[in-house]
Amino acid sequence: MAASFAGALLLAGGVQAAATYRNPVITGFHPDPSICRVGKDYYLANSTFEYFPGVPIFHSRDLVNWKLIGHALTRESQLPLKGQRASRGIYAPTLRCEGDTFYMITTNVETGGNFIVHTKDPAGEWSEPVWLKEKTPWIDPSLFFDDDGTVYYTRHDGGEKGGIVQSRIDVRTGKLLDEPKRIWNGTGGVWPEGPHLYKVNGWYYLMIAEGGTSYDHMITVARSKSPFGPFEAHKGNPILSHRDHPASPLQATGHGDMVQTDEGKWWMVLLGVRPTRHDGKNKHHLGRETLLAPVTWQDGWPVVNGGKPLALEMSAAGLPPLSPLPKAPVRTGFDQPRLDLHWTFVRGPSTGLYSLAARPGFLRLNGNQASLDDVATPAFVARRQQDLNARIAARIDFKPAGAGQYAGLALRMNEANHYQLRIAGSQAARRIELVTRMKGTSTVVASTALRPGPVDLQVRAWPDRYEFSYVQDGGKPVVLGSAPTAALSSEDAGGFTGVFAGVVATGAPADVDWFDYEPLGD
Repeated sequence: MAASFAGALLLAGGVQAAATYRNPVITGFHPDPSICRVGKDYYLANSTFEYFPGVPIFHSRDLVNWKLIGHALTRESQLPLKGQRASRGIYAPTLRCEGDTFYMITTNVETGGNFIVHTKDPAGEWSEPVWLKEKTPWIDPSLFFDDDGTVYYTRHDGGEKGGIVQSRIDVRTGKLLDEPKRIWNGTGGVWPEGPHLYKVNGWYYLMIAEGGTSYDHMITVARSKSPFGPFEAHKGNPILSHRDHPASPLQATGHGDMVQTDEGKWWMVLLGVRPTRHDGKNKHHLGRETLLAPVTWQDGWPVVNGGKPLALEMSAAGLPPLSPLPKAPVRTGFDQPRLDLHWTFVRGPSTGLYSLAARPGFLRLNGNQASLDDVATPAFVARRQQDLNARIAARIDFKPAGAGQYAGLALRMNEANHYQLRIAGSQAARRIELVTRMKGTSTVVASTALRPGPVDLQVRAWPDRYEFSYVQDGGKPVVLGSAPTAALSSEDAGGFTGVFAGVVATGAPADVDWFDYEPLGD
């Protein structure tokens, strides 16, 4: 889950050059990052839209290497997603630590609106939601705990041409103590959203995102002596945007949150994308990822990365000592009593749709009638694709009995756009087929007969395409076909998420012996 880094280099004369870190620091679909610090420990949360469990919680000691320690929303009572289309569900969270309690506030856009959960242990269970009863809740709620104990609730209001509103709040009950009041409209960019309030040297700073969460994305800031304004916009806005840097490998930078280290340095986490070129156009399919940037203060205003665009390789000067995490194992053997934290489902916990006990050492997928085409919860167990270059594979034992029964590897962007390399047919005439679904139209691109027995299915991911192959009985891989990554990009498929790679079964049970995810270097 963590980004790699280059260690300090010993130069002539024994002088050490500063280490570097690599953006993104959390790769793959990890948008809308929010961060807080407790002592020397940092915690970070991301939005999850229609995926379950919701809002991953990461921990780090150096802001670069992040370990997934849990999720804030792990129960259906916290995360009702039934019937919500792709890219609905859970929008941008804000994570805050106050005293010995962690608070996470976010929006369930079609079921309930804005709510708060809390915990003493961010790696453990979080509370039931405290719902905020508002007439028009809108999105991107944030909390600020002031020195005098007052808690401020800040959020987007009004849509594309809206602004930022604020009120005081009782975080225990969710009751707003004032009618939300418009405090800033931003600098004129569309969708002024993602607000966070900070207090630095007696000033209240309001930082927001503008321009929409795509290639015109930017971060702007204003300040006031009062949390309710009036807010003075910084003359140097935007303080970060890559909209005028089309050659940068990082695009759509915005929606940031700031944190001060234990040593007094300031850093920002934000989202960005790594597009690839297709027919002269940018397309990104991994989703919006979490980036890291240094922040300094000049004349009372924050300056991001010295005013320069962010890069893939960044100086680690000012960071706590870097301590890389162990590499994640390539293979999951399904020999543990529970799935690892990175496994994810669609719109629910897949209760009854998988088992690690039905056949020890295997993941049993209890295929139901729901498919990846449906706004439902199919028997789909997946993880984020986090690398442009990767190998994804699984050994599947499946005996279809007829039409409507299949199982295999899947790459999902949403209901209308996904790829499947799957076993289908009947016990007497099994076949393997490559099925592409683009803009709601499914096509069997290739199909060939299979012998009895388990099948190794594999996807080789490149920045511009996926290559699909299979192996039986320890033989040589047979390439069945390929498909472009562009069709699963946000530009072509729509939405705010990224590709998930996993195993799926429909209509009948299937057993997965192992699953491989191997990064091959970007």
